[in-house]
Amino acid sequence: MTATDPLAPVLAALSRKGRDTSDFDLNPQVALPEGRVLRPAGVLVPFLLGPRGPEVMLTKRSSRLKHHPGQIAFPGGKVDPTDADATAAALRESHEEIGLDPINVEILGLMDPHETVTGFTVTPVLGRVIAPFTPVPELGEVDEVFTVPLSHVADPARFRVEKRRWRGEWRRYYAVPYGPYYIWGATARILRALADRME
Repeated sequence: MTATDPLAPVLAALSRKGRDTSDFDLNPQVALPEGRVLRPAGVLVPFLLGPRGPEVMLTKRSSRLKHHPGQIAFPGGKVDPTDADATAAALRESHEEIGLDPINVEILGLMDPHETVTGFTVTPVLGRVIAPFTPVPELGEVDEVFTVPLSHVADPARFRVEKRRWRGEWRRYYAVPYGPYYIWGATARILRALADRME
């Protein structure tokens, strides 16, 4: 790492202690069952250098999907039996979903796991996209690939707490909208955890 590395603040954040996060962080009234079994998953948080400086790449899930249609997400998914670990799963899924070749990603580090309401424990894998890259969205799974300035999602003041009804109860969650994109839920919570460590 050099002083001129545009991702120096991210690398510095990774050197600081973090903590596990959860979709339930803002909902302390929810009693999670002990002994629950969570399925492992990995998502890639891809950083690249754009005209506005460092950017984070995100996807808009297909509106035709059964689960989480149209939501903003990181590329990634569950750890398959053929994956060595969550990093391998994140890289494999990123290749499948947006055409990002794993050899074009420099792994910067891992953040603490995030538990989702859908029963996954998600490991965020932070990676630098090394060479210029044109995304190729996977037909039927990804409607759009776009970038957000790191400065936007690294600022805790940009995040707000909102709520909606879920399974008959109000659930609070983080949101960090950007232009036409409503970034919320687990994606926003992971970005907020990074922002807190960068602050």
